[in-house]
Amino acid sequence: MSKYIINGGKRLVGQVEVPSAKNAVLPILAGCILTDEQVVIHKCPKLRDVDNMLKILQGLGCIIEREGTDVIINSSNVSHGIVSHDLAQELRSSIFLLGSILARIGKADMAYPGGCEIGLRPIDIHLEGLKALNIEVIEDGGHIYCDASNIKASDLILDLPSVGATENLMMAAVFAKGKTIIRNVAREPEIADLQDFLNSMGAKIRGAGSGVIVIEGVKSLHGVEYTPMPDRIAAGSYIISTVMCGGDVEFNNIIPEHLRSLVSKLSKTACNISVKNGIMKVRSNGRHPRLPKIDTMYYPGFPTDLQSQITALATICDGTSIITENIFETRFKQISEFRKMGAKVEVKGRTAIIEGVSRLSGAEVTAEDLRGGASLVSMGLFADRTTIVSDIYHIERGYEGMDVIYTSLGASIVRQD
Repeated sequence: MSKYIINGGKRLVGQVEVPSAKNAVLPILAGCILTDEQVVIHKCPKLRDVDNMLKILQGLGCIIEREGTDVIINSSNVSHGIVSHDLAQELRSSIFLLGSILARIGKADMAYPGGCEIGLRPIDIHLEGLKALNIEVIEDGGHIYCDASNIKASDLILDLPSVGATENLMMAAVFAKGKTIIRNVAREPEIADLQDFLNSMGAKIRGAGSGVIVIEGVKSLHGVEYTPMPDRIAAGSYIISTVMCGGDVEFNNIIPEHLRSLVSKLSKTACNISVKNGIMKVRSNGRHPRLPKIDTMYYPGFPTDLQSQITALATICDGTSIITENIFETRFKQISEFRKMGAKVEVKGRTAIIEGVSRLSGAEVTAEDLRGGASLVSMGLFADRTTIVSDIYHIERGYEGMDVIYTSLGASIVRQD
């Protein structure tokens, strides 16, 4: 099993080129099967989740090539909509394929999706949305069977602004004759990116980023070359590490608006953040005061995917910080590993009370999930002595070459198999 060996205590200095967003790339890849023509995705990150999505697409009949950072997809041979249990269990985002398979094939047979165990992520919202489009849905024996032979454009409202359900229904309705209106949708930037991708293929979708999305059905989509948006969560993770460790780092290929909620919290610390021409500069030195109260919320609120990382920062701030997780109920399961490094954290329900300490000590810890693993690396970079982070396959689901990036900034981190 692979692990990171980290010798902490070094300032981070240099530049980071922010990669394309995992959470944008996965639904975009699912959308590639909506056309018979070739699609080229530029700057496609090499991540476990991306590799698993490509394996699923190949299983459906797609021909896929990688040329450098480009992924070339030919979906002309897609002839069935079956996603096996083994592949679905490796990737939560396999659910995105349900909508695109139904739009392309008309029928789907998909095993329930897997992914990080960070709490209940019911797909009921997806399935109820599909039913509202007059799609027949049957759940049986760990599989979801759907028939879209009689799909109809509809006006529907989501019970919760689910990102996955919003994206799934956008793709499911792309060919439905007439106008589909989806209300109470999620507003995350990745949804707008999917809209831009589909529209570049000839779809007629508007409203992404607001609470209502309108899809006017079209007869077909064509091939395209597309570059996904930069990864706001990866950028936020590296920014938080810079704030923790102290340093001077320049972040390129960034959309500052996507990080507004994080920057507003970090502005209360002893760091300086400036933005000019799409470049963010982060300078940090000295111990930080306690963080203002943080509540994770749907976008544009503070993202749940940065909660573990900001909690790691709170462990070394001067004073008591309070962080409440409102999206996933088991996001705090990483806290037991934090305590091994000397962090003082008490969890009551969905709220963590963090009493900051002046130092952390290296320890052998285990990545329990993707973002929790990233937070342990940040703590290891700050801590005294050596930290060993095991089960980094979780981290590699969403961060490409994390050790290479930190090494380029002057950190001492080695990936060991």
